[in-house]
Amino acid sequence: MLVTFTTDSYSNITMFGDIGISMLEMMGHSTTVPGAILAADVPEALRKLTAAVDADKTQPLVVDEDTDETEVSIANRAIPLIDLLTAAVNEKSDVMWK
Repeated sequence: MLVTFTTDSYSNITMFGDIGISMLEMMGHSTTVPGAILAADVPEALRKLTAAVDADKTQPLVVDEDTDETEVSIANRAIPLIDLLTAAVNEKSDVMWK
């Protein structure tokens, strides 16, 4: 499953379902797909997401012992969505996901 976040003021952002659902949880919203956040509620969703990302930054990175590769952090995965939410706040736009 994929989750695509959209707003009138920014390009669409598509994430794998589990990551998209995690982002919705961090924003304090239902994990129901499809869904939406009204423009008036976007600033609070952005605040919650950035707070969760900041808290996650204190966690050590996970390294796969078999491949010696580092897992991509939630902070890095959230950057495009934070940018989308910021644009939506600036333009007072609703945010939807499907």
